[in-house]
Amino acid sequence: MKKIFQLINKNLSSLIAPSFDRKKKMIPPVITISRESGSGGRLVARLVDKKLGKTWRLYHKEIIEEIAKKTHLEEKILQEVDEKSVSLIDELIGDMFGKHYPTFSSYYKNLVRIISTLGQLGHVIIIGRGAEYIIPHALKIRIICEMEQRIRWQMEYEGLSRQSAIKKIERSDQDRIDFVKTLYHHDPRKAHHYDLVIRTGPNLSIEDAAEIIFKAAKRRFHL
Repeated sequence: MKKIFQLINKNLSSLIAPSFDRKKKMIPPVITISRESGSGGRLVARLVDKKLGKTWRLYHKEIIEEIAKKTHLEEKILQEVDEKSVSLIDELIGDMFGKHYPTFSSYYKNLVRIISTLGQLGHVIIIGRGAEYIIPHALKIRIICEMEQRIRWQMEYEGLSRQSAIKKIERSDQDRIDFVKTLYHHDPRKAHHYDLVIRTGPNLSIEDAAEIIFKAAKRRFHL
């Protein structure tokens, strides 16, 4: 838990960095990364973050969820967004969820609002939590991998038996599918939700995947 809060503080302390020129109405650069369990998606995201430089920040599941649970952390993020952007965030949420939004739990409302806010701040990479469905202007990435490779990586990096690795992958995949279907009514496995679907494995390394995303981001956001 201490490590998570250190990461949160590190990210929040840099939000004052310029995200985009509002006068020029440039699109705030955002990358969302959806991934299969054991596909190396988080490692890919970390490499992309490193390549893009210090003005970018990486937000993964644990950080997003912890902020959603802590109202004062959410308020700290919102303070960095001007009133026009706050109105835009409310409009985007309303357009996307309509009458269903008021029925969401407090946690889900905070989660959606936080992801929307990060999308307006820009210079962020968001892993998971269905961010691709909330931020229309994001570069949307899906990382997949052949099952056998995923099993080997889980066994190697997590120290699991083959059977345990399979169970963990299947459980994690189903949890992620259920989350997206429950909140967004979409199936994350469908390719048309993404700008790029990248399959890691023997023929395409984690480093290769990060380089592809990095180059795509440079072209998309004129970096």
